[in-house]
Amino acid sequence: MAHSLSAKKRVRQNDKRRVINRARKSQVKTQVKRLEAALSEGNVEAANAQFQAVVKKLDKVASTSTMHKNTAARKKSRLAKRLNALKAKKVG
Repeated sequence: MAHSLSAKKRVRQNDKRRVINRARKSQVKTQVKRLEAALSEGNVEAANAQFQAVVKKLDKVASTSTMHKNTAARKKSRLAKRLNALKAKKVG
């Protein structure tokens, strides 16, 4: 247990940040699940719309300290690769 006033304040701040960060990560996971559902259905239009939403959410989360920029970039890249594969399959 923290004894000094500053240590007690840090505990309070960390608890607040933890709740906020978990909510943001949960929102990202939800968006990714929606995109994966659209990809598994083979619906290119819905997948495109969901991909844009995921990219927007990842960029917003990466702009804070919740997620590192490179982590967000890696996730976007992997999702884009799957979306492009679906588009190529539909065209070809």
